Amino acid sequence: MEAWITDWMNQFGYVGVFLLILIENIFPPIPSEVILTLGGFMTTTTSMTKVGMIFASTAGSVIGAVILYWIGTLLDVERLEKIIRKYGKILRLTSKDIHKAESWFNKYGVWAVFFGRLVPIVRSLISIPAGMSKMTFPLFLLFTTLGTLIWNTTLVSVGAAVGDNWTDIVEYMDIYSNIVYIILAIVGVAFLVWYFKKRT
Repeated sequence: MEAWITDWMNQFGYVGVFLLILIENIFPPIPSEVILTLGGFMTTTTSMTKVGMIFASTAGSVIGAVILYWIGTLLDVERLEKIIRKYGKILRLTSKDIHKAESWFNKYGVWAVFFGRLVPIVRSLISIPAGMSKMTFPLFLLFTTLGTLIWNTTLVSVGAAVGDNWTDIVEYMDIYSNIVYIILAIVGVAFLVWYFKKRT
């Protein structure tokens, strides 16, 4: 994988970085942690710069997030309500639950988008509920860009700083990702337990 990404970036430069991150956001075959830390390392061995790497990766990431946001706008509350009316008994969901979730996202959505961009997997998926809730697009774009810029700047800078040892950072990011997944799973289970207890 490392060799393939390196060849791609060497061949296409910043455009290659842009495309890799864009694809990673919509359909993540390669974790951004690998692309960004390797990209940071490559700024020490090629003519590419940290600023250029950060700009190209942030542009790709934000455009990927915008695509998912617009996909989310197609999955509006009315369409979800139709699904709930049809399968609600099986899913144990009601239209009221959908409106509660929408209300929560309307209230806290900007912060969910901002912090979500700093969490693996979630960083891509958070754009869909933002679109579903019809979050103001300029606001979505602002907080997505800010969160993305922090994530990309950190990983590119660390990759450049550690040089040949950039793979060590990827290992640490894997640990970070696993911890996040465990926390999300615990929170998800706790929420389901609370939800079903409340309904019984």
